[in-house]
Amino acid sequence: MLLPTPKRPTRADLLAARGKRVPDLIAPRLRVLFCGINPGLYSAATRHHFARPGNRFWPVLHRAGFTPRVLQPWEERELLGWAYGITNLVARATATAAELERAEFVAGARRLERKVKRYQPQWVAVVGIGAYRMAFGRPKAVVGEQPERLGAARLWLLPQPSGLNANHQMPELTAAFRDLWRASEG
Repeated sequence: MLLPTPKRPTRADLLAARGKRVPDLIAPRLRVLFCGINPGLYSAATRHHFARPGNRFWPVLHRAGFTPRVLQPWEERELLGWAYGITNLVARATATAAELERAEFVAGARRLERKVKRYQPQWVAVVGIGAYRMAFGRPKAVVGEQPERLGAARLWLLPQPSGLNANHQMPELTAAFRDLWRASEG
């Protein structure tokens, strides 16, 4: 079922979203729990993950095989039907992740570990290399499966799909996400 397109947030809506949260999209025993860095102001204003126009998360999920079509952010609940969910390392919304403190990332890793213990996903995919390195104290971590686990869950590191992240173009993002999709299906 297609949901109506929500209205775009105004500048005032975006400014008012600073510090707000986006609810987790989570359920027990997910195949993959995607973990973003933190909500941007656009996501917080709309209360949907990866909502800013130009964010490549939704197209890359489709291209990698996770979804049968490109979902819109307001259709995110459909992910639960395929056993995928979304959370964030840091809950509070900021204009950029650069506004976050190291202590927030470390505390976020501990919170994520508690969520994993409670919900028991098979995989946790942290979406953001720098955030992962800081949160988990792994300064040389690279994209792909990580040697450690988070509770019983296997851990995977993915590049941040923000349109602002020019370090990873769509083919490279798709390949990284597709590798996780293949691992999670096996």
